[in-house]
Amino acid sequence: MTQLPKGADLPVPTQALQVAVTWQTVPGTPDVDVSALLLDGGGRVRGDGDLVFYNQGEHPSGAVRHLGKSAPGAPGSAAADWLWLDLARVEPAIGRVVVAASADGGPFGRVPALDVRVMDLAGGPVAYFAVGDATSETAFVLGEFYRRDGGWRFRAVGQGYASGLAGLATDFGIVVEAPPAPIPGPGYVPPPRPVQAHSQAPSQAHAAPAGPSYPFADPFADPFSSSFRPSVHQGRGKETVHCDPAIPPGWALLEIESYHSISTTIESCDSYGRAEDFLLMAYEDDVRARTVALVPPDRPLTLRVEADTPWTLRVLPLSHARRFDSHIEGHAHDLVVYDGPPGVLDFSHFGESNFTVHQHTPPREPEYDAQDQELLVNEVGEVRVSAPVPGPGLLRIGCDGPWKCAVRR
Repeated sequence: MTQLPKGADLPVPTQALQVAVTWQTVPGTPDVDVSALLLDGGGRVRGDGDLVFYNQGEHPSGAVRHLGKSAPGAPGSAAADWLWLDLARVEPAIGRVVVAASADGGPFGRVPALDVRVMDLAGGPVAYFAVGDATSETAFVLGEFYRRDGGWRFRAVGQGYASGLAGLATDFGIVVEAPPAPIPGPGYVPPPRPVQAHSQAPSQAHAAPAGPSYPFADPFADPFSSSFRPSVHQGRGKETVHCDPAIPPGWALLEIESYHSISTTIESCDSYGRAEDFLLMAYEDDVRARTVALVPPDRPLTLRVEADTPWTLRVLPLSHARRFDSHIEGHAHDLVVYDGPPGVLDFSHFGESNFTVHQHTPPREPEYDAQDQELLVNEVGEVRVSAPVPGPGLLRIGCDGPWKCAVRR
């Protein structure tokens, strides 16, 4: 991995990359949150959508996503907050993608071994920059990707802001709303404030999300969305993954990547940690797959992951899944949300192995079940097949090749 001094830069491939901001977890270390800002030619964001952080996990273009933090280890171990970006998908109007971070609970001078690492999707090293001069800063621009001569380069920036995130945000055109003045007395009634649109600054990353959706507790909630902090888990071989207890009951999206493995599997576990149900079985050489897990109402989600080579598992809110109501295409194992009415779906599969489609829907009798699941398609090889659907639901697709799904009109 090429280690860059402050201010240096190097060319990077115009492809999908991973960015990890890492530090050591020792007692008293401030929490670190990472964000990405997509800037136009004038060095400013164009609006709210050009800020990507844990409360707004994906750019509208799909080019940048916040993946969340790796599961914390023992004190003194490394922690990381992850971004994913596909430079080939960055809109032409965007000239720079800035990687920034904020510290909550103290300045960056109290964050040991702070660095930023750029890797390809297989974990291959691209660039590395260690921040060694942090003192009283509470916000940092760690690095940036920028266009040059038809390609992209990465620069090690290392610019801190003693004025905190407000100073960083203002530099990039984000309007930070001042906190309201204190109420002077019990009889005081504040005047109404005009409603204005503001870009949300990363300083709000620790504000409580707008209430998690508990899909099986509230019949009026959208059962196909949820709100919780994404997380990233990495391992090799067979390992048990204990997910964040803060993930609310209901569905969670699982994304896994493994390369050059004979097989990759994910299983749910019971309350004793024993493998229970297969959520994913993939036998391709290189796996980039999505599936769904059901978070129990009375305990954290526990998973058993197995691959012959290193793997990366991301646990995301279901809002990260693709949604459709008329037509969608994909490749191999995926999880999509069907938003349409009852009808018939036409499927096409262009692979060689088994092609299955399961539909997951909220339970008809919540007091007895957590979800309803139906096998819509179970075929082998290249097929064209139709299946009725009762209405909106999750479609869990398992296959080894390209596939299409369209609503019959």
